[in-house]
Amino acid sequence: MNIRGKIFRVLCLAGALGMLNGPAQAQLDLGLDTLQCHIIGFNVGPLVPSARLSQVTLAGGGTNRDATMASLYKPPYLGFGLDATYKYRSNWLVMLEGDIWFGSDNLQHRIERMDNLFSRDSIIIGTNGTDANVTCYNRGFSVQGGFGKIFPLAPEKNPNSGILARISAGYMLQQTIFMVNDVNAPQVEDDYALLYDHQRKGFLLTEGIGYWFMSNHANLVNLYIAFEVSQCWSRSTRDYTIDHYLGLQGKDNNRYFDLIYSLKLCWMFPLKGKTSHDYYFY
Repeated sequence: MNIRGKIFRVLCLAGALGMLNGPAQAQLDLGLDTLQCHIIGFNVGPLVPSARLSQVTLAGGGTNRDATMASLYKPPYLGFGLDATYKYRSNWLVMLEGDIWFGSDNLQHRIERMDNLFSRDSIIIGTNGTDANVTCYNRGFSVQGGFGKIFPLAPEKNPNSGILARISAGYMLQQTIFMVNDVNAPQVEDDYALLYDHQRKGFLLTEGIGYWFMSNHANLVNLYIAFEVSQCWSRSTRDYTIDHYLGLQGKDNNRYFDLIYSLKLCWMFPLKGKTSHDYYFY
Protein backbone atom coordinates (compact mmCIF):
# COMPACT_ATOMS: atom_id res chain seq x y z
CA MET A 1 0.00 0.00 0.00
CA ASN A 2 1.34 3.39 -0.93
CA ILE A 3 1.71 6.35 1.45
CA ARG A 4 -1.38 8.11 0.12
CA GLY A 5 -3.55 5.09 0.85
CA LYS A 6 -2.32 4.86 4.43
CA ILE A 7 -3.01 8.57 5.09
CA PHE A 8 -6.54 8.22 3.65
CA ARG A 9 -7.31 5.26 5.95
CA VAL A 10 -6.04 7.11 9.03
CA LEU A 11 -8.23 10.12 8.22
CA CYS A 12 -11.28 7.91 7.70
CA LEU A 13 -10.68 6.15 11.06
CA ALA A 14 -10.33 9.50 12.87
CA GLY A 15 -13.56 10.75 11.34
CA ALA A 16 -15.44 7.61 12.37
CA LEU A 17 -14.21 7.89 15.96
CA GLY A 18 -15.30 11.55 16.04
CA MET A 19 -18.81 10.62 14.90
CA LEU A 20 -19.07 7.92 17.58
CA ASN A 21 -17.87 10.16 20.37
CA GLY A 22 -20.01 13.20 19.34
CA PRO A 23 -18.89 16.82 19.56
CA ALA A 24 -16.07 17.86 21.82
CA GLN A 25 -17.20 18.67 25.37
CA ALA A 26 -15.63 20.26 28.39
CA GLN A 27 -16.13 18.85 31.87
CA LEU A 28 -17.81 21.54 33.97
CA ASP A 29 -18.97 21.09 37.53
CA LEU A 30 -20.36 24.22 39.16
CA GLY A 31 -20.52 22.24 42.38
CA LEU A 32 -16.73 22.53 42.54
CA ASP A 33 -16.02 25.80 40.80
CA THR A 34 -16.73 29.46 41.43
CA LEU A 35 -18.25 31.39 38.58
CA GLN A 36 -17.26 34.83 37.29
CA CYS A 37 -19.99 36.50 35.22
CA HIS A 38 -22.44 39.33 34.66
CA ILE A 39 -25.90 38.86 36.19
CA ILE A 40 -29.21 40.57 35.44
CA GLY A 41 -31.90 40.30 38.12
CA PHE A 42 -35.51 41.32 38.71
CA ASN A 43 -36.62 41.91 42.30
CA VAL A 44 -39.90 42.39 44.12
CA GLY A 45 -40.90 42.80 47.75
CA PRO A 46 -42.72 44.85 50.41
CA LEU A 47 -41.36 47.98 52.12
CA VAL A 48 -42.38 49.19 55.57
CA PRO A 49 -41.17 52.54 56.97
CA SER A 50 -40.47 52.77 60.68
CA ALA A 51 -42.83 55.08 62.57
CA ARG A 52 -40.70 54.99 65.72
CA LEU A 53 -37.21 55.51 64.27
CA SER A 54 -38.06 58.03 61.52
CA GLN A 55 -38.20 61.71 62.40
CA VAL A 56 -38.44 65.27 61.11
CA THR A 57 -35.93 67.96 62.08
CA LEU A 58 -37.89 71.21 62.12
CA ALA A 59 -36.48 74.36 60.54
CA GLY A 60 -37.28 76.30 63.71
CA GLY A 61 -35.65 73.72 65.98
CA GLY A 62 -36.81 70.49 67.58
CA THR A 63 -38.04 67.24 66.05
CA ASN A 64 -41.29 65.34 65.53
CA ARG A 65 -42.67 62.40 63.54
CA ASP A 66 -45.69 64.09 61.95
CA ALA A 67 -44.44 64.21 58.35
CA THR A 68 -42.32 61.08 57.97
CA MET A 69 -43.17 58.58 55.24
CA ALA A 70 -44.74 56.34 57.88
CA SER A 71 -47.14 59.12 58.93
CA LEU A 72 -47.90 60.32 55.41
CA TYR A 73 -48.66 56.97 53.80
CA LYS A 74 -50.23 53.81 55.16
CA PRO A 75 -47.77 50.90 54.73
CA PRO A 76 -46.76 48.52 53.35
CA TYR A 77 -45.62 49.67 49.92
CA LEU A 78 -44.73 47.35 47.06
CA GLY A 79 -41.35 47.65 45.37
CA PHE A 80 -40.02 46.43 42.02
CA GLY A 81 -36.49 46.72 40.71
CA LEU A 82 -33.78 45.78 38.25
CA ASP A 83 -30.30 44.61 39.35
CA ALA A 84 -27.10 44.58 37.31
CA THR A 85 -24.35 42.61 39.08
CA TYR A 86 -20.83 41.48 38.31
CA LYS A 87 -19.76 38.41 40.29
CA TYR A 88 -16.05 37.72 40.76
CA ARG A 89 -14.53 34.30 41.32
CA SER A 90 -13.72 35.44 44.85
CA ASN A 91 -17.51 35.77 45.40
CA TRP A 92 -17.29 39.55 45.69
CA LEU A 93 -20.15 41.37 43.96
CA VAL A 94 -20.33 44.82 42.36
CA MET A 95 -23.96 45.88 42.05
CA LEU A 96 -26.07 48.60 40.41
CA GLU A 97 -29.77 48.68 41.27
CA GLY A 98 -32.81 50.73 40.34
CA ASP A 99 -36.11 50.42 42.22
CA ILE A 100 -39.59 51.92 42.17
CA TRP A 101 -42.21 51.64 44.91
CA PHE A 102 -45.80 52.70 45.43
CA GLY A 103 -48.82 52.22 47.67
CA SER A 104 -52.51 51.82 46.93
CA ASP A 105 -54.67 54.91 47.72
CA ASN A 106 -52.77 55.18 50.99
CA LEU A 107 -52.38 58.91 51.79
CA GLN A 108 -53.37 59.31 55.44
CA HIS A 109 -55.45 62.24 56.79
CA ARG A 110 -56.08 63.44 53.25
CA ILE A 111 -59.16 65.52 54.14
CA GLU A 112 -57.33 67.32 56.95
CA ARG A 113 -54.28 67.90 54.74
CA MET A 114 -56.26 69.37 51.84
CA ASP A 115 -59.39 70.62 53.57
CA ASN A 116 -59.61 73.64 51.25
CA LEU A 117 -60.20 71.22 48.35
CA PHE A 118 -62.84 69.00 49.95
CA SER A 119 -66.53 69.88 50.14
CA ARG A 120 -68.74 69.51 53.21
CA ASP A 121 -69.54 66.03 51.93
CA SER A 122 -65.82 65.16 52.04
CA ILE A 123 -65.43 64.91 48.29
CA ILE A 124 -63.39 66.76 45.67
CA ILE A 125 -65.84 68.20 43.15
CA GLY A 126 -64.93 67.81 39.49
CA THR A 127 -65.65 70.17 36.61
CA ASN A 128 -69.01 68.45 35.98
CA GLY A 129 -70.15 69.10 39.57
CA THR A 130 -69.83 65.52 40.82
CA ASP A 131 -67.33 63.58 42.93
CA ALA A 132 -64.02 63.37 41.05
CA ASN A 133 -63.04 60.14 42.88
CA VAL A 134 -59.45 61.25 43.45
CA THR A 135 -57.00 58.48 44.39
CA CYS A 136 -54.02 59.60 46.49
CA TYR A 137 -51.00 57.32 46.81
CA ASN A 138 -47.24 57.50 47.16
CA ARG A 139 -44.64 56.71 44.54
CA GLY A 140 -40.88 56.69 44.77
CA PHE A 141 -37.75 55.50 43.06
CA SER A 142 -34.10 55.02 43.90
CA VAL A 143 -30.81 54.35 42.09
CA GLN A 144 -27.99 52.77 44.10
CA GLY A 145 -24.53 51.36 43.56
CA GLY A 146 -22.68 49.13 45.97
CA PHE A 147 -20.91 45.88 46.63
CA GLY A 148 -21.50 42.60 48.43
CA LYS A 149 -19.93 39.30 49.37
CA ILE A 150 -21.12 35.69 49.29
CA PHE A 151 -19.99 33.45 52.15
CA PRO A 152 -20.49 29.81 51.03
CA LEU A 153 -21.98 27.44 53.58
CA ALA A 154 -20.90 24.30 51.70
CA PRO A 155 -18.01 25.29 49.39
CA GLU A 156 -17.22 21.69 48.54
CA LYS A 157 -20.71 21.25 47.07
CA ASN A 158 -21.63 24.70 45.79
CA PRO A 159 -19.15 27.56 46.28
CA ASN A 160 -21.45 29.94 44.39
CA SER A 161 -24.19 29.89 47.06
CA GLY A 162 -24.25 31.09 50.65
CA ILE A 163 -24.90 33.96 53.03
CA LEU A 164 -25.14 37.32 51.24
CA ALA A 165 -24.02 40.59 52.84
CA ARG A 166 -24.33 43.82 50.86
CA ILE A 167 -24.21 47.60 51.20
CA SER A 168 -25.17 50.29 48.70
CA ALA A 169 -25.80 54.02 48.47
CA GLY A 170 -27.44 56.39 46.04
CA TYR A 171 -30.29 58.76 45.28
CA MET A 172 -33.99 58.59 46.15
CA LEU A 173 -37.11 60.62 45.35
CA GLN A 174 -40.68 60.17 46.65
CA GLN A 175 -43.97 62.06 46.34
CA THR A 176 -47.76 61.89 46.46
CA ILE A 177 -49.55 61.07 43.21
CA PHE A 178 -53.15 62.19 42.55
CA MET A 179 -55.16 60.16 40.08
CA VAL A 180 -58.55 61.45 38.96
CA ASN A 181 -60.63 58.43 37.99
CA ASP A 182 -63.76 59.79 36.28
CA VAL A 183 -63.81 63.55 35.60
CA ASN A 184 -61.41 66.48 35.50
CA ALA A 185 -60.38 68.00 38.83
CA PRO A 186 -57.98 70.89 38.15
CA GLN A 187 -57.50 71.37 41.93
CA VAL A 188 -55.11 68.37 41.98
CA GLU A 189 -53.80 68.40 38.41
CA ASP A 190 -50.76 69.92 36.71
CA ASP A 191 -49.11 72.75 38.68
CA TYR A 192 -51.79 72.73 41.40
CA ALA A 193 -50.86 69.17 42.34
CA LEU A 194 -47.33 70.31 43.15
CA LEU A 195 -48.67 72.25 46.15
CA TYR A 196 -49.82 69.06 47.86
CA ASP A 197 -47.53 66.28 46.63
CA HIS A 198 -44.80 66.40 49.37
CA GLN A 199 -42.08 65.64 46.83
CA ARG A 200 -38.72 65.01 48.51
CA LYS A 201 -35.33 63.86 47.31
CA GLY A 202 -32.08 62.98 48.99
CA PHE A 203 -29.40 60.46 49.90
CA LEU A 204 -30.13 56.78 50.49
CA LEU A 205 -27.96 54.21 52.30
CA THR A 206 -28.95 50.52 52.35
CA GLU A 207 -27.57 47.49 54.20
CA GLY A 208 -28.80 43.97 53.60
CA ILE A 209 -28.28 40.35 54.61
CA GLY A 210 -29.80 37.26 53.09
CA TYR A 211 -29.16 34.07 51.15
CA TRP A 212 -27.76 33.84 47.61
CA PHE A 213 -28.43 30.65 45.63
CA MET A 214 -27.00 29.67 42.27
CA SER A 215 -27.87 26.29 40.82
CA ASN A 216 -25.19 23.72 40.02
CA HIS A 217 -26.95 23.29 36.71
CA ALA A 218 -26.18 26.66 35.15
CA ASN A 219 -29.30 28.79 34.62
CA LEU A 220 -32.12 26.65 36.03
CA VAL A 221 -32.61 28.36 39.41
CA ASN A 222 -30.70 31.44 40.52
CA LEU A 223 -32.10 33.81 43.13
CA TYR A 224 -31.45 35.66 46.35
CA ILE A 225 -33.67 36.74 49.21
CA ALA A 226 -32.54 39.53 51.52
CA PHE A 227 -33.74 41.61 54.43
CA GLU A 228 -32.67 45.23 53.96
CA VAL A 229 -32.65 48.39 56.05
CA SER A 230 -32.52 51.76 54.26
CA GLN A 231 -31.79 55.17 55.72
CA CYS A 232 -33.15 58.14 53.73
CA TRP A 233 -32.08 61.76 54.32
CA SER A 234 -34.27 64.05 52.24
CA ARG A 235 -35.65 67.57 51.81
CA SER A 236 -38.61 69.08 49.96
CA THR A 237 -38.11 70.02 46.31
CA ARG A 238 -41.11 72.40 46.16
CA ASP A 239 -41.06 76.18 46.55
CA TYR A 240 -44.49 76.13 48.18
CA THR A 241 -46.26 73.34 50.07
CA ILE A 242 -49.77 73.23 51.54
CA ASP A 243 -50.61 70.75 54.31
CA HIS A 244 -53.26 71.99 56.77
CA TYR A 245 -52.86 68.86 58.93
CA LEU A 246 -49.23 69.88 59.57
CA GLY A 247 -49.97 73.59 59.64
CA LEU A 248 -47.69 74.03 56.64
CA GLN A 249 -48.38 76.70 54.04
CA GLY A 250 -45.23 77.99 52.39
CA LYS A 251 -41.69 76.78 51.83
CA ASP A 252 -40.98 73.44 53.55
CA ASN A 253 -37.52 73.84 55.08
CA ASN A 254 -37.70 70.78 57.32
CA ARG A 255 -35.22 67.92 57.03
CA TYR A 256 -36.51 64.37 56.91
CA PHE A 257 -35.02 61.09 58.03
CA ASP A 258 -36.88 57.89 57.15
CA LEU A 259 -35.88 54.36 58.14
CA ILE A 260 -37.34 51.74 55.81
CA TYR A 261 -37.38 47.94 56.16
CA SER A 262 -37.77 45.75 53.10
CA LEU A 263 -37.82 42.07 52.18
CA LYS A 264 -36.57 41.48 48.66
CA LEU A 265 -36.73 38.44 46.39
CA CYS A 266 -34.60 38.65 43.25
CA TRP A 267 -34.69 36.22 40.31
CA MET A 268 -31.30 36.24 38.58
CA PHE A 269 -30.17 35.45 35.05
CA PRO A 270 -26.39 34.90 34.77
CA LEU A 271 -24.85 35.83 31.45
CA LYS A 272 -21.99 33.84 29.93
CA GLY A 273 -19.16 33.56 32.43
CA LYS A 274 -16.07 31.57 33.27
CA THR A 275 -15.01 29.35 36.14
CA SER A 276 -11.90 29.36 38.26
CA HIS A 277 -10.21 26.40 36.56
CA ASP A 278 -9.04 25.47 33.08
CA TYR A 279 -10.87 22.67 31.28
CA TYR A 280 -9.60 20.25 28.68
CA PHE A 281 -11.62 18.86 25.80
CA TYR A 282 -11.88 15.23 24.90
